[in-house]
Amino acid sequence: MQRQRQQHEVGGGRRHTARANARRSMGSEYCCTVLLPLLLLSTASAPGQVRAVGLLSLDVDECTQGLDDCHADAICQNTPKLYKCTCKPGFSGEGKTCRDIDECDNDFNGGCVHECFNIPGNYRCACYDGFMLAQDGHNCLDTDECLLNNGGCQHACVNTVGSYECRCNDGFFLSDNQHTCIHRSEEGMNCMNKDHGCAHICKEAPKGGVACECRPGFELARNQRDCILTCNHGNGGCQHVCEDADDGPVCGCHPEYTLQSDRKTCVEKEETTTEFSENNATAGADVDKRVKRRLLMDIDECQTSNGGCDHFCRNTVGSFDCSCKKGFKLLTDEKSCQDIDECSFERTCDHICINYPGTFECSCKKGFGLYGFTHCGDINECSINNGGCQHTCLNTLGGYECHCDAGQKLHWNKKDCVERSLSDVILPKISLHCIKTGGNNRCFLICPSDVHLISGVDDSYTIKCGRPSFKKKTHYTNESAVLDLLIIRTSVSFKFNEGKCNLKKRKMFQDALHHIMPDQHNSITKNFYFVNLTCSSGKRPLGDHGRLKASREVFISMDFELETNQKEVTETCNLSCARKRTEKRLRKAIRTLRRVVNKEQFHIRLSGVDHDVVRKPPRVLGTQELCGPGQRHISSKCASCSVGTYYDGEREGCILCPNGTYQDNEGQITCEPCPHPQNNRNQKTAGSRSVSECGGQCSPGEYSSDGFKPCLPCPFGTYQPEPGRTSCFTCGGGLMTKLNGATVFQECETKVQCSPGHFYNTTTHRCIRCPLGTYQPEFGQSYCIACPGNTTTDYDGSTNVTHCKDRHCGGELGEFTGYIESPNYPGNYPANTECTWTIHPPPKRRILIVVPEIFLPIEDECGDYLVMRKSSSSNSVTTYETCQTYERPIAFTSRSKKLWIQFKSNEGNSAKGFQVPYVTYDEDYQELIEDIVRDGRLYASENHQEILKDKKLIKALFDVLAHPQNYFKYTVQESREMFPRSFIRLLRSKVSRFLRPYK
Repeated sequence: MQRQRQQHEVGGGRRHTARANARRSMGSEYCCTVLLPLLLLSTASAPGQVRAVGLLSLDVDECTQGLDDCHADAICQNTPKLYKCTCKPGFSGEGKTCRDIDECDNDFNGGCVHECFNIPGNYRCACYDGFMLAQDGHNCLDTDECLLNNGGCQHACVNTVGSYECRCNDGFFLSDNQHTCIHRSEEGMNCMNKDHGCAHICKEAPKGGVACECRPGFELARNQRDCILTCNHGNGGCQHVCEDADDGPVCGCHPEYTLQSDRKTCVEKEETTTEFSENNATAGADVDKRVKRRLLMDIDECQTSNGGCDHFCRNTVGSFDCSCKKGFKLLTDEKSCQDIDECSFERTCDHICINYPGTFECSCKKGFGLYGFTHCGDINECSINNGGCQHTCLNTLGGYECHCDAGQKLHWNKKDCVERSLSDVILPKISLHCIKTGGNNRCFLICPSDVHLISGVDDSYTIKCGRPSFKKKTHYTNESAVLDLLIIRTSVSFKFNEGKCNLKKRKMFQDALHHIMPDQHNSITKNFYFVNLTCSSGKRPLGDHGRLKASREVFISMDFELETNQKEVTETCNLSCARKRTEKRLRKAIRTLRRVVNKEQFHIRLSGVDHDVVRKPPRVLGTQELCGPGQRHISSKCASCSVGTYYDGEREGCILCPNGTYQDNEGQITCEPCPHPQNNRNQKTAGSRSVSECGGQCSPGEYSSDGFKPCLPCPFGTYQPEPGRTSCFTCGGGLMTKLNGATVFQECETKVQCSPGHFYNTTTHRCIRCPLGTYQPEFGQSYCIACPGNTTTDYDGSTNVTHCKDRHCGGELGEFTGYIESPNYPGNYPANTECTWTIHPPPKRRILIVVPEIFLPIEDECGDYLVMRKSSSSNSVTTYETCQTYERPIAFTSRSKKLWIQFKSNEGNSAKGFQVPYVTYDEDYQELIEDIVRDGRLYASENHQEILKDKKLIKALFDVLAHPQNYFKYTVQESREMFPRSFIRLLRSKVSRFLRPYK
């Protein structure tokens, strides 16, 4: 026995050296270096027992001591004299050499009616798109796509074998996207005409007339109008085998099945007497004959109390499996189902996440629009009827502003413009005080009222004090020239290499302010009527090898508006001279402010509540989160004050807006005074949530000189959709309305009604397709809505905000963990896009990738694809390549030390895409990792597949793989709750074999 042990050690070669290196690499911490399965090994024992990692068994036979020379895919059985090697099921050989059996390589295709995939020791069947795998794991059943959200069809959805099609009601025809319906026109030979004659897609020819095209998977007939089905669409309507012929597809069946009378569906030859049902394409038996013989003796546990399963029970030979509905996960008892709280994951929603049983919903803050299901982008309100502004509309992050031409000012409704004079210049209310005490400068910005807070994305915020002056000039007059000299505007910005935007409440600087007035020589005071302060933070730009740097940069920008000191105007110094003197003092104050901000000695008072403008997040006392302005604590969490309330710093709570005031934004610290006519009538009670609740205003379709009652209806040819307005919008182009008092443009009598995706041009009186980056979901509108944020559309004529897509290639590339993400994920990715990523692991580390699921349309003949290889050269070593949808997960190791990854899409169909995480691990564990991910049993069970889709579990596994010391973060109880017992059993033999001691 001693001689055999020595021979085994010599023959082990490189494999045993790697294991020894792995054990030595972490020294005393080696127990934590093979991810969480080690913890599972020690916790899988009976309660009260603990197994030592190095003492997994006390048996001294050759098999457990590693003295055998059985193949890795063989089973070692101890015998009284020596031992015996037997290849595992699915492998052939004498035991010391085992070869995988390719079950798919026979005349019966492994029993699979569509596709058969060989995997080590096993095989699996898969179905074409439009089909689902039957319970026997071999046959394929038609999927009724119409059951889910009507197949995405606007009107009617009709299911077919292997596919489905949308149909429209009378008076409509199917649009090019094959889902929405467009109203038919009665006139002209064009694609809007009801008699254009095209079976599928109609395109207007350059020289007039129409040209017909077919959907993917169809061929244009000789008459250039009809479309002929091929096997490339829904398998040609065949359940099993499809062959293309001149007159269309010809269907056949798997050798063990026979073709039904409908010449499309198949039934087992032993079950030809089974009655065929038109609604079920496979009413015949679903059980493979080889499996059926064993099922005759099997007990179906699912027949009794659903097998104890919460949701689904699937009977297997000699056992059963429980599984859960989508949005739920199977607990470790392998029977109970628990809702997946998607809101607890990172990056689920940009702004607000609401969890529901089995699903979740994302929403955005005010002024932001949802796109790609989870992302939020700024809404360009100015694209929607000019924001309702009478003159100029200026879009801002999370909002917008109306501005008036020179010589006019904003009305109280903040949209209409009224005449103004020099006496209307707003008196300064905002002051900047800079003082010098003890050799150090401090600056205080005081905003006593008219304060507006805007919370942006990624911890950013904006504070607006006062109101800006008008900016646009339509003509130049003496009055406007004087106003230009009166108004001084300046901006200043600061950049910090790292930190985080934060406003910290603080009781301070009352005493400091008392020193300002007595000591004029050591202080600087400037008055303004508008200040805009913005703090934004974000991750630093890409560094070497395309990796995002962990630190964050912070930018603080301030915009000031003030008035020239007219008291300095004399006979020797005119207004222009006085302006230069004011600007000189302002520059001095800005220089002082810049020094102060860099030393974090800048403070701000908002409506009587003092704050530090700090760069670094403040320390949190205990577990209670420190709230920002406009927020209070609810259940130890911060929540913004709702509309109709404001935050009171002294009472530390949200207070209803007093009578005669309103607040239409969340998280504010003041309320706005209600506009009212001179007699001050119609004032509502406290807590008004919008200016319309203040009362007494004109209704939509009405106007008056001040926006209050009594009101007049909008004249013929005009309309007004908002309350409290002083004017009405004209229809334009000489158009009239049927009645006075119109509220929307659709009441204007246009010469043609435009369909969604178009807008009415009042100059040419034609419908124009919405340009790229815009959409219009309604009939008869005069504008198109800009896509939110930086998104755009693939084509013109978009009808829905879901057509707005982010073209940015997503992901974060780190040395230890990271992920890549298709643009606009989890929404459909854009057309004609290309993304490349490169993963460069540190020395002596390898890459493990998990593809939980990937959605790429196969209809485009691989026009959209994802490829991972060593370099950009097409001849380099390829690790992974696909152009299809796979909802089953797969894990694999990179075949090269680094990975070059490319994703491309064409102009055809689109899909959800992918989010693929990766981790780099110590190369000494390559043998163990490959042994795990290449085992077909890892993917055979639905419950094992869900483990690879569980973001929290994958994060925990990657966390330990990347940094083995993190093993100690997980308690015994946590590890038991992470893995089902079947998963533990799968890993136990692999981990114990890898850790088997060699002497």
